[in-house]
Amino acid sequence: MGRNGRRPRMPDTWLVHKIELSYSLAARDGTSASLRNALMDTLHAVRERGSISAAAKTLDLSYRHVWGELKRWEVQLGHTLIVWEKGQPARLSEFGDKLLWAERQAQARLAGQIEALHADLERAFAVAFDDTAHVLTLFASHDDALAALREHAAAHARLHLDIRFCGSVDAIAALNEGRCVMAGFHTPRLPAPGSLVQRTYQPMLQPGRHKLIAFASRSQGLIVAPGNPLGLASLADLKNAGVCFANRALGTGTRLLLDEWLAREQLRPTDIHGYEATAPSHTAVAQAVASGAANAGLGIELAARSRGLDFVPLIQEDYYLVCLKSALDQPPVQALLQVLRSERWRSLVAALPGYDPQGSGEVLSLRRQLPWWSFKSQKNR
Repeated sequence: MGRNGRRPRMPDTWLVHKIELSYSLAARDGTSASLRNALMDTLHAVRERGSISAAAKTLDLSYRHVWGELKRWEVQLGHTLIVWEKGQPARLSEFGDKLLWAERQAQARLAGQIEALHADLERAFAVAFDDTAHVLTLFASHDDALAALREHAAAHARLHLDIRFCGSVDAIAALNEGRCVMAGFHTPRLPAPGSLVQRTYQPMLQPGRHKLIAFASRSQGLIVAPGNPLGLASLADLKNAGVCFANRALGTGTRLLLDEWLAREQLRPTDIHGYEATAPSHTAVAQAVASGAANAGLGIELAARSRGLDFVPLIQEDYYLVCLKSALDQPPVQALLQVLRSERWRSLVAALPGYDPQGSGEVLSLRRQLPWWSFKSQKNR
């Protein structure tokens, strides 16, 4: 602190610079873990060897390259790095010496963290060099069983699921745009013709192009406080005075389900206090109810039970995984199917509140499970 009690202000030249970390892949050579920087390596070589030409030989680089890089760094940093005096060997400027000193201080203080980071990176990249391991990118609607699947598949099948949780609609869109190999979404069982669910999903899924995979069925309903103090039993009860609702965002399967029900019950969004306030996941809905920020929210039973809340079941829905037909035979997808079909996995899911894993891992007919494409032909008959 300064004499006036204020923290000394850092020089402006320091404020405009930042540190960027990088790493390289190389064969294991037994060297200790460290953070390397090309400029620091160059400055160290110049100081040790006394000339740019000798430093270039040490670094296995050309004189022209080393000289050019030093000049480039001098311009970028706004300071002289090397001092040349006639008849004298090249030496570092005071600024160059301070850079090397600062780097040594940082390396010494962070040695433990650097070693840990180095080990973590090596473990992560070991998967890429393991021919028996697989990685599968999955965009999916929020689901606690999927999080359990990620841990289970990695531990028992060397299958690493790169899951990005988002809304059901966004997940299928990501699949169709090539941003993932598989998508996860959920729908009411056998959704009715002309429903909002049909109008949303049908244009995004094409028989013959997409393949549907059973994951699990699960219970959706109202997440409420312990004992259900407001006596909520249906969506119609949400318009009662004193009820504050925690909603889900547009693009989520749960929001589709809610809006479908509201239309069926001839309710308007304005009838529900809190309709515009959205939560990013089932977990967040449960947390809003647990904290008292809301009296109820639509979500899965597992999210409610895991936080000691009560649950009012409203519907049993199917959660599906979907991929392109061309991806079905890829090794990561086949590895996932084997996991989903295993008794160990199905037993794990069956123990989760509100879940039924029957048929998990089966490749299903898109037309049979979601018979929207036959509605028009039946009407025409």
